Amino acid sequence: MPLSGPRTAAFVSCLVMVLASSLDVARAQSPDQNIEQSKSAPPTVETAKRDKKARADQAVQAGRALKGPASNPECVWLGQRVVNLLWRDDLVTAFRHLDLYDRFGCPGGHVRDSFRCVVRQGNIDSKANETLNSRVHSCWLDPKFVVSEPVPTPTAQTTPQTDTR
Repeated sequence: MPLSGPRTAAFVSCLVMVLASSLDVARAQSPDQNIEQSKSAPPTVETAKRDKKARADQAVQAGRALKGPASNPECVWLGQRVVNLLWRDDLVTAFRHLDLYDRFGCPGGHVRDSFRCVVRQGNIDSKANETLNSRVHSCWLDPKFVVSEPVPTPTAQTTPQTDTR
């Protein structure tokens, strides 16, 4: 079969059109990405220092509260990430992190207990100040952690029962 003729010309022209349209799509996406990147404020040095200090404080707090390998900084960081990802139903990424967690020799039972603690407490109220990260951290430090429920106050409709003996 020769490479000349109307079929070859049609094939080449279609190939050129496909390549040209894919380049147009790539160019069209580039400005949008630049706009999105310019909208998000770059992290300041102060914010980075504050985040670094908060992570260091969490690692120190975990070292005091826990004993054994679960208190190692890499176990704390990876374990909390796994629990957070499991809660958000990102199982593929959670299992990847769990593989790393196991590779560092961290205790798998602690992830299970921490996730159980997070699940037992129910959904996070969007109006509450609590965040998922703080709940995961609390459960990581103490997997038996239970949020205390507010005690209901009696209302005017509720009448106390008196003993009528």
